[in-house]
Amino acid sequence: MRAVICGAGIAGLALAPRLASDGWDVTVVEAAPGPRTQGYMIDFFGLGYEAAEKMGVLPRLKELGYQVRELKYVDEAGRRRAGMDYDRFARVVDGRLLSIMRPDLELALREQVADTVEIRFGCAVTEMENSSEQVRITLTDGSVLDADLLVGADGIHSAVRRLVFGDEKQFFRYLGLHTAAYTFDGPAVHEKLDNSFCLTESTQKMMGLYGLRDGRVAVFTVHRSPDPTLPGDVRTTVRDTYSSLGWVVPEALEKCPYSHEVYYDQVAQVEVPQWSRGRVALVGDACHAVSLLAGQGASLAVAGAYVLAEQLAGADSVDQALARYQEQWQPVVTARQETGRSGIEWFLPSSRTRLRLRRIIMKLTAVPGLDRYFRNALVGKARVSIEELSGERQCLSRLAPARR
Repeated sequence: MRAVICGAGIAGLALAPRLASDGWDVTVVEAAPGPRTQGYMIDFFGLGYEAAEKMGVLPRLKELGYQVRELKYVDEAGRRRAGMDYDRFARVVDGRLLSIMRPDLELALREQVADTVEIRFGCAVTEMENSSEQVRITLTDGSVLDADLLVGADGIHSAVRRLVFGDEKQFFRYLGLHTAAYTFDGPAVHEKLDNSFCLTESTQKMMGLYGLRDGRVAVFTVHRSPDPTLPGDVRTTVRDTYSSLGWVVPEALEKCPYSHEVYYDQVAQVEVPQWSRGRVALVGDACHAVSLLAGQGASLAVAGAYVLAEQLAGADSVDQALARYQEQWQPVVTARQETGRSGIEWFLPSSRTRLRLRRIIMKLTAVPGLDRYFRNALVGKARVSIEELSGERQCLSRLAPARR
């Protein structure tokens, strides 16, 4: 059996080794010319953490991760106004938490497939012939691949989704925000961060900063905008939009690199009613982007890929596996999407009154007995394991690739 995965991001790189270990011949194609270096710090926990442990990649993630002391909101003078100790955050999720830069997460996953899976960078799908038994894929380099399964793991702006299901607009829910991320050398700023994830306590727009182990500073920004259109000059837009913020923001803006070195996109969700058609399936943000407002996007990408691979390993046919994958996984991500939409005002207050309310709520999370409410907000009320979602609890037999 042969699988082609379009996208060498988190979901694609998590899926590839699982399929390869089950005997699939796997090829990953990626439109970008090489591994991405852009991206922000993520808190990795929940179902993705469970999946990473089962995949054997968790020790490497811990090596590459960071020990963040505190998340804190600071005013224009750099004074702490609200925050949360990361030890308390970790206790809420039973200590199963790590903070890691997105490129480092991809690196750890890519290392797992270095000797078993072919990755073609600078290569994308342009055409396909999709049937109930096979898919023929034409790539930008002119080559043609025949596969038993094509998986679109190519992100929120998925080309595979567009080719199979139609224009992006019908699946795209813009949430009224733009986001950016970049890194810069700034020793003075690095020292002020004090091993904490620092965010400006501001309305309508916010900048977050954290120090990296190489002495560099990582920047994350988000601002409200009624217009989803992406700017032509990203660097100028970032500098102009956040110029009114104080503390170390002016220096961070001065060090903003050229546009091609800045990650910039809309904050949006993707809702696709049907995740597969014929021998083409979607995974990760291509079918269920939850947005940074919901958190766990990277965790859900890893977990979703794991569920898909396990269903393919245990089902009697590819069709059955794809149906079970969506049946089991869609309710989980739909719940996280709802959480993200309801938390916009918490994430980025639109007024000073809302900001003060958030400050009060953050103080209340330290009150004994309220931890369970905080946990529900982070990981959801439902207690479901990766084993239940992937079918392991039913002890589905692994079929040899030749029988699929």
